[in-house]
Amino acid sequence: MSLQGQRIVVIGGTSGIGFAVARGAAGEGAEVVVASRRKESVDAALERLPEGAEGHTLDATDEEAVRGFFDRIGGFDHLVYTAGESLLMETLAASDLGRARRFLDTRLWGAYTAVKHAAPSIRPGGSVVLTTGTVARRPMPGTTVAASLCGAMESLTRALALELAPVRVNIVSPGVVRTDLWRDLPAGDREGLYTSMAGSLPVGRVGEPTDVAEAYLYLMRGGYSTGSVVTVDGGGTLV
Repeated sequence: MSLQGQRIVVIGGTSGIGFAVARGAAGEGAEVVVASRRKESVDAALERLPEGAEGHTLDATDEEAVRGFFDRIGGFDHLVYTAGESLLMETLAASDLGRARRFLDTRLWGAYTAVKHAAPSIRPGGSVVLTTGTVARRPMPGTTVAASLCGAMESLTRALALELAPVRVNIVSPGVVRTDLWRDLPAGDREGLYTSMAGSLPVGRVGEPTDVAEAYLYLMRGGYSTGSVVTVDGGGTLV
């Protein structure tokens, strides 16, 4: 199957994995709509996407803005949600509950809100693809918030697959990938993390956004998958 002629909305589609999904879908002939909180990110993404791509500024934590966004864009075939701030890594004792709630606002409640208001506009045969992470199954010290989020996203996906059927709902679980999610780490620490992880992974390297984007494209094309978690982690959950 191909995405030729289909319309795909990617919230968080201006950088990292989301941008790789948008570019990959556009390369197959899909009409792509990307949305992000920052206008400069939207403008930069449109410069790199093929002609005809559409971009919008959207705060996924603002329900009225999300409602208005889907009212404006009309019908489409697939929703992809990859929006999120940089990863939150802190011990339970040092945790800031306000920051933890903000982290969940974009990644969990933002996705929930997007699906709520997108669902009536998804055409027959369409789908939703959400985003989680392998920390749901392989938590480490300092990942209480991230692990809680990822577990919640996987449960949400299964519930939505039943509630929205026959619209298909799936989720992708990336491992360590070179994206801006690690931008809060000092450059030296970030590269050290990549090097360390590459040495421990069966594939011998960390992921790139294009590696993970393939899973989203597959889930949009594949009409027989729903309620599924597709892991793209270089074998990280095995070691």
